[in-house]
Amino acid sequence: MPTDAFWQEFGSTPLLQAIGKAFDTLPRVPSRVAVGLSGGADSAMLAVHAALFAHRRALELHFFHIHHGLQDAADRWQAHVHDLAQWLRVPCHSRVVRVKVNSGTGIESAARDARYDALKHMADQIGLQHILLAHHRNDQAETVLLRLLRGSGPMGLAAMSASMQRQGVTYLRPWLDVERADILKQAERFREISGWAPVQDPTNADDKYTRAAVRERLVPALNERWPGWQGNVSRLARQSAEAQQVLDEIAAQDFAGLDPASDASSFSLKAWRALSPARQALVLRYWLSLQGVHMPTDARLQDVMRQLRGLHAMGHDRQMQVKHGQAWIRCIKGRVLVQKEAKNAAYEKR
Repeated sequence: MPTDAFWQEFGSTPLLQAIGKAFDTLPRVPSRVAVGLSGGADSAMLAVHAALFAHRRALELHFFHIHHGLQDAADRWQAHVHDLAQWLRVPCHSRVVRVKVNSGTGIESAARDARYDALKHMADQIGLQHILLAHHRNDQAETVLLRLLRGSGPMGLAAMSASMQRQGVTYLRPWLDVERADILKQAERFREISGWAPVQDPTNADDKYTRAAVRERLVPALNERWPGWQGNVSRLARQSAEAQQVLDEIAAQDFAGLDPASDASSFSLKAWRALSPARQALVLRYWLSLQGVHMPTDARLQDVMRQLRGLHAMGHDRQMQVKHGQAWIRCIKGRVLVQKEAKNAAYEKR
């Protein structure tokens, strides 16, 4: 149960103010919101501060917990998250996902897709359209590094946005300019007040996972040689996002000239081939983003473009198909289209 010390300690923090600024950017403040709550320090502190914010703004708040079943401690984490929700007097909803890794995707990508699908399902059940996520400045910097290493292009350098639309849900990341050290300080203070401590996910430090490898191997070297580099990289992400907005406007104009299908699911190969190589690449990335497909590496994109250029103008000589993640990029009778595979996870309510 929240105490007087809790209200005094957390009632005016920069973390709380950042949540208010995120909501101020919305055209209309929703009456019902959720927080993605894993039980780690970041999401737990977002839940704590969101509870304060919701109380002050008279918002209906919910917590969404995804049980991936990938760790032996997953059941304990689920129970621990519900303990926090009970202490904060906020309803908490859990959903179990069984992650299935398809060819061309790793466990991290498959788990992320399953997580977003489950969040969407719970949002529909509760009847809300806004979910807060606890990504912070350190996460943003790591994401930029990963995108650089994968050669994801200008769109990749834009990294995570403060507001994102996915499957009809608006995801807000109010802490992209917040250092994780500040979050951890709040987590320790909350433990002293409430007795509740965040869970520790061992995969966050297991360098067999790509992001953990960057965090455990590369980040310490950067911290030692270039202190404060995260801020510079986060600024690069913000500047790249601004540049990407201009490129998106150009790509949208080009795409409109490709005889697109009414739902933007396909376009004319012949019209695409009339563009310059640079604009061919730009409009392909734009189109894939419209389809909700992960951005390909530069090598993968160049391979797709090479195959598209090698086809007969009407695509009659052979049917092209390139596997990309959970989707196939195909050309059939002069139309380029993307076809997604079946979902990668099954759900259980718990």
